Formats: sequence, structure tokens, C-alpha cells
Amino acid sequence: MGVAFGMARYAYGLTLPDMQAEFDLSEQLTGLVASATFVGYLVGLLGVPVLVARRGPRAPTSVGGACGVLGCSLVAVSPTPAVLAVGAVLAGSAAGWVWAPYSDVLRAVAAPQHRPTLLAVVTTGTGVGLVGLGALGLLAPFVSWRLTWAGIAVAAAVAAVLNLRLVPALPPPERQEGGGRLPWARLLVPLLYTVAYFVAVTVYFTYASDAAEEAGMADWAPALVFALIGLGGLVAFWTGRMTALLGPTGVGAASLGVVGLALVGLGLAPGGALVLASALVLGAGFMVGSSVLAIWTAEASPERPGTAFTAALVVGAVTSIVTPTVTGALVPGAGLGTVLVLAGGLAAACAALLAATGPARSVLARG
Repeated sequence: MGVAFGMARYAYGLTLPDMQAEFDLSEQLTGLVASATFVGYLVGLLGVPVLVARRGPRAPTSVGGACGVLGCSLVAVSPTPAVLAVGAVLAGSAAGWVWAPYSDVLRAVAAPQHRPTLLAVVTTGTGVGLVGLGALGLLAPFVSWRLTWAGIAVAAAVAAVLNLRLVPALPPPERQEGGGRLPWARLLVPLLYTVAYFVAVTVYFTYASDAAEEAGMADWAPALVFALIGLGGLVAFWTGRMTALLGPTGVGAASLGVVGLALVGLGLAPGGALVLASALVLGAGFMVGSSVLAIWTAEASPERPGTAFTAALVVGAVTSIVTPTVTGALVPGAGLGTVLVLAGGLAAACAALLAATGPARSVLARG
């Protein structure tokens, strides 16, 4: 997760200025490639249930590892923009393949009382990867952007080998007891949370660099923002304990509130210090919010946690595609700061509604 989601998926945006300079890429082309990487991620998500049903949950994680290695390697050696685009899309798809299947793996290998903590650890790998990506970004002025991608390719190869050696080859869920249809009624609230969460997080990631530029920060500031998001997100290692105390709806509400606070801080930021502080705050809400979603869907659908989590991530991916179009139409008239503050207020309002509906504790955490 650290390599596929924290590094390979976000490396395109971080290294884009240097790639534009070398290949003389137009804004239109770079935007198309960015959209294509998200389509690749969505294709990976949609392919997970099909592959899990045929080959078991380790198969899509192996495909994701291969996509990460091949995609990052292609970008690192790309002689033309076309090869770069193919590599970036493959690298971006890796996150879609690897995330949700670990819910099925943990269902098979871990006792129920340990699953929330382990699901949080898997998801929080993204935060560790963001710290690594931010560090690579800070070194970017001294090394080639190609070396950055080559380093991620090596990390992806190591992760893929470890995955094959350490993750058991499990049978498809349909061959296990209880593999039936998803309980959509129990998934309704988690899916509604998913929409609110991905709207808020997408707005932040879409406009964080613009806000840093408006605050007069240096060109290397986005790399530092990524690193701080990752550092703030390390608190998500304790999401399992939080869920045991507050229940998934309580933790989800808290994470939405924290993301809303980060958005307001980014929108009101008069200078670089508040932008960096908002990144640290966003990291905590971002990673706890995604970790609790893994726990929540596993609790709502204990027999098919991976498929339930995939459904939530597909909803999140579609939300992330639609959100920039809506906010992009609002920013020219209302201003970036106003849109960020409004998005933060909307996240806070959703957090308050969610907090009013939640049970006291997590079923999985009680065992």
C-alpha cells in the first residue's frame, strides 16, 4: 500500500513540472494523462472482484505489484510522451488492484478482534509511502525525475516479492462458507460517508498546490506538503483502538471533521505556515478516514469484506472524478479560499449528521 498508493499513484503530480519541461508537454495533454491515471485506478478496482472470484485475493495484489513495477519503470526510461503516459496509467492502476483484497486476506488469517488494527495498518501504509514520496520530492532539485520513478520501481519490485512470499494463496471467497450477496442495507451509511469523505479529500488534494502558490511558498513546497500529510496520517495506526471506543460511525465523523478543519485552514491560510499546518491536520483525517472505511465495510459485510470495500472505493473513485468538475466551475466566481472554506463547512456538517447516527462501539473490535 505504501508503494502502490502512497508513491506510484501520486508521483505523477509531484514530478509533473520536470516532465513538462523535458518533453514540452501541453497543459491539455498533462490533464488527459492525469485523468487517465484515475481511470486506470478505477479499472483496477472494478477488476478486483472478478479476479478474486477466480483466483483468490492474492491474485489482484500480485497484478497490482506487476503494474507498479512495469509502470514506474516505463516512466523512468520513457523516450516519448506516449510511453510516459502508458507507464503513468499502469502505475496509477496499482493502487486499485492492491487495496481492497487485503480485507479478504485478513478475514482468513486473523482473529476477529485483531482485524480492525491490521486493516488500519494496511491502509496506513499509504501515509508511510507519502512520507517517502515527499522525501524524494525534496531531493528532486538535486536528482533527475527519472531517478525518482526508478526508485519507486525498485520499491514496487521489493513489495511485490514480499507480497508473493508472505501472503497466503487463499481460495476465492465463493468457495468459502458464507460467500453470498453484499448486504446493501448495512452498507448504506458507509457508502454515504464515502461520498462525503472523498468530496472533502479530493477538494484538498486538487487545490493544495494552488493554495501553496497563493501563499507565496517555494517550488519545493508541494513535496513538503505531501510529506506532512504522510506524517500526520501515521496516527491512523491506532484507528482500530479508536474504532473500539467510538464505533466506525464515530471515527468516521471525527475524520470528516478533521478534514473539514484542514480545508478551512487551507482556505484561510495567509501564509505558508498555515498551509503546512493544514497538511499535517489533513493527513490525520485522511488516513484515519480511509482506515475506518476498511474496518467499517468489513464489519458491515464480514463474509465478503474485500468486495464490500471495493464497492465503497468505486463510489469514492466516481466521486473523485465528479468533484473537481463541480468545484472548478465554482472557483472562478467565488474564489479559491471561499470554495475551500465552503467544502470544509460541508464536511463538518456531514460529520455532525454522522455522529448523531453511530453506535457506541465496533462489533469487530469486540470480537
